[in-house]
Amino acid sequence: MDYYAINSLRENHAGWALLRAQNAPLAVHFFMAAFTGPNQRNIGRQQLIDILEDVLFGVRESFGEGKFPRQASEYLDDWADPERAWLRKYYVPGEDEPHYDLTAAAEDVVRWVENLRGRDFVATQSRLTSIFAVLKTLVQQSETDPEVRLAELQRQRDGIDAEMQRLREGNIKVMSAPEALDHFQQLTTLAKDLLSDFREVEQNFRRLDRQVREQIATWDGSQGELLDSIFANQQDIGSSLQGRTFQGFWDYLMSPQLRTELRDLLQRATQIEALSRMDNLHAVANLHQDWLPAVEQTQATVRQLSQQMRRLLDDKVFLENKRIMQLIRSVESTALTTRAQPPSGIFMEIAAPSVDVALPFERPLYEPGSRVLVMDDVVTADDADVDAGALFSQFYVDKEHLKSHIDAVLEDADQATLANITAAYPLSQGLAELVAYYQLAAESEWANINPEATQQLSWSLPDGSIREATIDQIIFVRPA
Repeated sequence: MDYYAINSLRENHAGWALLRAQNAPLAVHFFMAAFTGPNQRNIGRQQLIDILEDVLFGVRESFGEGKFPRQASEYLDDWADPERAWLRKYYVPGEDEPHYDLTAAAEDVVRWVENLRGRDFVATQSRLTSIFAVLKTLVQQSETDPEVRLAELQRQRDGIDAEMQRLREGNIKVMSAPEALDHFQQLTTLAKDLLSDFREVEQNFRRLDRQVREQIATWDGSQGELLDSIFANQQDIGSSLQGRTFQGFWDYLMSPQLRTELRDLLQRATQIEALSRMDNLHAVANLHQDWLPAVEQTQATVRQLSQQMRRLLDDKVFLENKRIMQLIRSVESTALTTRAQPPSGIFMEIAAPSVDVALPFERPLYEPGSRVLVMDDVVTADDADVDAGALFSQFYVDKEHLKSHIDAVLEDADQATLANITAAYPLSQGLAELVAYYQLAAESEWANINPEATQQLSWSLPDGSIREATIDQIIFVRPA
């Protein structure tokens, strides 16, 4: 960052423009009251106007009616204008009312203003513990020497054994109240930072998509080259650093074991006596519930990008076909007009037909065809020993019956893999039933097929033998 880069940010960055705005205190106060304070996103226009009117009422009551005289809707439209870019205005499918969300630049300003106020209690010990934990994970998981990793695991096991022995002897070390408050503050800060990161993730995805759409709009090459370029860009979105890290977080959050462990830890954290007087303790137990809608909205943004690119391609093909039909209609109308009043002189020139030259010596020699001997004797087959059971051993896989198996398992769990479902309801129709489960997962919007992970399923045949199949991991999620 040199002088020129900083000056460019001062002139063009939306966050810097917010700090320089005359109504910046009002805007930042409203952003805190509507978005960062309750930690919510995707707010409808009317609800947002009601919140802004409450903020304006409080300000005017203290400073007079002449303070900020414009209507709440006017301020909202002004802050969502592309020149400001403090709010992002968009439409949710199936709704006519626009929705709003705080942009990443505006949220950075809100966090910075909050930090200017200072903190009565600064978490230092928990930050140091987090640094050590991340550093250990980085070093240990990057080690390629098996002996070093085995020695580290042995050291950890010795430490666990020593801790267990101390507990058996009654020597229990409990975290003190200041330490508990320190770690609790670090936990809430990280949770808010994680939710705020989702806005920047969505913004990065939309920036990548905007580049692809600009390329489509200005493309002057062939259709095949355009498709190759689009597929390459679509793959770049998923394989980019932003896409890989977000996919890793999504896989981590969708793991049934990890979600169960996280929910149990959050519930136990709310029962700590040292934290019983914290005002925002109830919000800690619902951290995972705040993450899931935010992650799903980001996933929906990625899906919407693919749909938009497909729609742009369809529009381009439609315009090309329309242009071709216009040319054909023009040729037909011109021909009809010319038929009634043929022009004089030379009307059209056609190249003279050429003569195909065939040299005698280029002709191939005659090859007589081979005679095929056809046996026309009809022989009656002896079907006394033919087993006709195969004609009657056909069966039908009832998909509705399989759906009832999935719903029954999801009644007791938020999500379940196909292995969990087949463990509760074993495969009775073999490979055909397994293919039907795969088809249900591909057609359902509440299922996820992970090609990077596999799972093994087995079933028994009538003769007692066991068959096994290795397929992509399929996760069914209970509808919200």
